[in-house]
Amino acid sequence: MSVLNHSAEDTTEERRGYLSSLSAVDKVEHQKLILQRAETLATENSLKNAVDMFSMAFMCGSVRPEQLGSLVDCFLRNYKKIERVKLRVVTQSDCECDGEAGSNVGALFDCPGCHIFLSDPVTIACGHIYCKRCLQRNLFSKCRVCKETIKTWCGEKSILRPNVMLCSLLEKWFPDEVKRSKVNGEIEEQVKKKQFEKAAVLVNENLDSDPDNFLLKTYRAEIYAGLEQYTAAIEDLETLCVKSSNWPERYFRKGKILHDMGHMDESLQLFLQCLALDEDFAPARTEVEKILCDLLSPVPESVKKGLRETTLSSSPHLRWKTSITDAHSAGGVNDMQSSSEEKSEVPNPSEGHERSVLNQAQSLQVQNQVENLSGEEGLKRVSSATQLFGQEKGGLLKRKLSASEQDKSVVKGRNKQKKQRETDTSSCCREVPKTLLDVTDFECSLCMRLFYEPVTTPCGHTFCKNCLERCLDHTPQCPLCKESLKEYLASRKYNVTWLLEELIQKYLPEEHSERKKIHLQETVELSDLTKNVPVFVCTMAYPTVPCPLHVFEPRYRLMIRRCMETGTRQFGMCISDAQKGFVDYGCMLQIRSVHFLPDGRSVVDTIGGKRFKVLERGMRDGYFTANIAYLEDVQDEEEFRKLQELHDQVYMQACTWFQNLKNRFRGQILQHFGPMPEREEDIQATPDGPACCWWLLAVLPVDPRYQLSVLSMMSLKERLLKIQYILTYLQSIPSE
Repeated sequence: MSVLNHSAEDTTEERRGYLSSLSAVDKVEHQKLILQRAETLATENSLKNAVDMFSMAFMCGSVRPEQLGSLVDCFLRNYKKIERVKLRVVTQSDCECDGEAGSNVGALFDCPGCHIFLSDPVTIACGHIYCKRCLQRNLFSKCRVCKETIKTWCGEKSILRPNVMLCSLLEKWFPDEVKRSKVNGEIEEQVKKKQFEKAAVLVNENLDSDPDNFLLKTYRAEIYAGLEQYTAAIEDLETLCVKSSNWPERYFRKGKILHDMGHMDESLQLFLQCLALDEDFAPARTEVEKILCDLLSPVPESVKKGLRETTLSSSPHLRWKTSITDAHSAGGVNDMQSSSEEKSEVPNPSEGHERSVLNQAQSLQVQNQVENLSGEEGLKRVSSATQLFGQEKGGLLKRKLSASEQDKSVVKGRNKQKKQRETDTSSCCREVPKTLLDVTDFECSLCMRLFYEPVTTPCGHTFCKNCLERCLDHTPQCPLCKESLKEYLASRKYNVTWLLEELIQKYLPEEHSERKKIHLQETVELSDLTKNVPVFVCTMAYPTVPCPLHVFEPRYRLMIRRCMETGTRQFGMCISDAQKGFVDYGCMLQIRSVHFLPDGRSVVDTIGGKRFKVLERGMRDGYFTANIAYLEDVQDEEEFRKLQELHDQVYMQACTWFQNLKNRFRGQILQHFGPMPEREEDIQATPDGPACCWWLLAVLPVDPRYQLSVLSMMSLKERLLKIQYILTYLQSIPSE
């Protein structure tokens, strides 16, 4: 019988006995099936069965923490469901104002991640800006603004380059804030190097002058934890309850400290609270995966015995692990309760008692059924055994820092917060001094005009989007510092730096409006398909015939990009002329798709459109342009019947010639130009006549000058006679 078919009543020993009878290969296959089933159950929000199935997967072999992602999501959904009342309170208070830390999203100069003044602002790939601290710590996996996966263009050196222009502006506008940010950066470096004593001195010095700086208190809590002064660390984090109750990092830091102290159940509660506020908070998700992996991992009997012998003299983590393994081996709810009673030996200042999350999760593995939660009443009910996050009389674990008490403090302090927000908002909503505003601070160093669609390179320099693209057409280097931008060029994600765009619109509205007007005028001029039409001087092109192109010259890269940006997606194609630059007749090409290569080259799929005659030649930014007039065939209704007969003769003659070609030549033609078009009923339905004529003209081995003479004809009869003459000549040549 497969492990998947074991009922919930089967004991752990029976399962282990069954698994021990399998070969190593069978165990691997069974584990894959079990993990698939466990993930399905977790996705369906069947927490009890999912935990049970993941436990069986651990019996088959090791499971990596990252494989428990679906289980973490299931835990989080249940947590949100049970705690929805508390979360609703927090969400409502968050929506009512933007004054508290963690909800000050509207401030232009605050980091979207930590909502603190931008310290060393770094532009990520999506165009939004974060402080260097948030990105260095990898606090979240997706952008808080646009929800795109965060990409920082770190490269091999993993160096985050601040936005050079924004750093200069912030230092000019807010020197005091920048000074404080530099101090925070020094503390960050000392904490990273584990120089906790030096960092503590610096933190305390700055807290004397800025006692309400909750980031400094967060640093101090981290320093205390590094010095193993956990009580002091917890006290610092507790003072942040009111001002930063909706800040996910606060819950994560507190959870980390409790985790280091060995209180795994309480740390899990806090990590889940962190994820409830921000599901993309990557470090908290990693910690939850590790805790669940530790919980579900089976412990050998020899290890259990050693844990029991050392429980009284060991760290809280060992006592926790011992209680978990004892409860797991017992397989019953009563043993789990007695285990919780043993854990209650750890001093706990909270008044209430509540079942630990991990013990409840473990008991879910052995209970027969868990009643489905429904409505508010369902939050308080349990069935034959414990319910996740439910409360029950009996031996319950004292909680060192009750998450529920923390949330109550949010509710109690709500009115107090609303009063404080009025003063907090004024200090957070910074305004740029008008005397320090200078339009030249927002000028592109390439075009020397006001930024239009400013984009920032990985090296931190900012340019107009069009200006930067033109530079990258020539060389994949930053125009200022000459650093390689090959990776940036390959991605082709030139996203606008939104903060700079907002600053220009807010503080320089007239200048921005004028710059936008100029850009629109230039776009309209480029969109005209009769005047200054871009001309690609390369090969012959014909109406309705595909013409794939490999674009590598900088001037034509610019030309193709402009055709795409203006929306015309069209340009002219002519063959070269030694005297004039290009010939007097050509064909418009319609861009169907563009595939950009990593080095900036592109493969452009085009198809022929209208024919044209060149009236006047010109040049723009290195490529040719022309004023043109479109050509149309002259309609002759009286000769229509004779013209139709001539067309049918030429078509049959062309089919015979094509079928008699060698397979190699026929295959090359089909690959490049596609099959011959079907015969048309109305040969004068379009201004350029039947498509088969242009297909034949493209594939026939004729000199381009002769082809050009046929392209310029406006008489269908003359064109058919020319093609017939060419076919007759080719058929007269004996095949080799």
